[in-house]
Amino acid sequence: MTSSPPAPTAPRATATGAWPGEHPLEAARAVLGELGGGHLPFAPELPARGPGADPTGRTAALLVDMPVDLQPVGWRLVDHPGRDAQRAASFRTADLDALAEAADGYEGPLKLQVVGPWSLAASVWLPRGERAVVDEGAARDLLGSLVEGVLQHAADVQRLVPAAQLLVQVDEPSLPAVLEGRVPTASGWGRLRAVDAQRARDGLRDLTGALRAAGVRTALRCTAPSSPSGGSGVWPLLRTAGADALVVAAPVSRPLGSAAWEELAEALESGHELHLGVLDVPALAGGAALPEVSALLEAVRTPWDRLGLPASQLAQVVVTTTTGLAALPPAAATAALGRLRAAADALGEVLAEA
Repeated sequence: MTSSPPAPTAPRATATGAWPGEHPLEAARAVLGELGGGHLPFAPELPARGPGADPTGRTAALLVDMPVDLQPVGWRLVDHPGRDAQRAASFRTADLDALAEAADGYEGPLKLQVVGPWSLAASVWLPRGERAVVDEGAARDLLGSLVEGVLQHAADVQRLVPAAQLLVQVDEPSLPAVLEGRVPTASGWGRLRAVDAQRARDGLRDLTGALRAAGVRTALRCTAPSSPSGGSGVWPLLRTAGADALVVAAPVSRPLGSAAWEELAEALESGHELHLGVLDVPALAGGAALPEVSALLEAVRTPWDRLGLPASQLAQVVVTTTTGLAALPPAAATAALGRLRAAADALGEVLAEA
């Protein structure tokens, strides 16, 4: 797990990770069936299974020598793994077995998802006290444990799918709150002190750097409204945190403004791959129709042309969802992947004609 994967040559499709249902083999087969032919399939997450299948529980189960237990306040660091942590470990084993079967003989890119160090530290509680993010030493230990655990997880997937070119999507939904001092205290009445931006960047770089050294690419995802433009400072931090790709919500129903697209153009120029969340999953879950391929295509092409970006850089684009697909019925989730695949193929035609 040390060779560098080839650079992408065409736009691709993926989704953020969550999938409906409780059957890992069915989910893995559906994802690989839609995206396995030249796009970016992912290891599906199945939160409907309950505690231990949630994003925090899944990632906390990867921690090395830092056991957790699910308590009324949330996941807490403890001396010995609790029942729900054991459930999370069991889910992981089942998911890996299903992925190995569904991806037997697969060659190509494969995406995994984990919660990033700062969102994890804001969600996991100290043995007796506040969230781990409030204690600099505890947060540092959590980061080190997470890096070791994610490296082991990637190695396990590589062993099961040896021809896969791995990419780890690092989800940081709580990063703006961590940077701005908006994470609530245990009582709910106060707020924990902000984490310095340089310290936050260093923590992310520890994770992305360790994965890069192991030959694994990374994508950073933060769906905060202030990304990629705004005053929180999240976007500059993400751009300089050592990731290969940046994941940005850019739905057809809520187009990004010119300032945001200018920031995206700068990220492209610096070599980042862009995962553009053009498909609005909450809208689909609320009954909206699946957008036409032409609408998804124009959501990328119109600002692209306006900024004068070269068509060749479309190879750095991955079209994706704004959120996970778990809120949709399985057939609708599969159809969503098919529509994204068609949109990526349409972008590929634009690239080929340039």
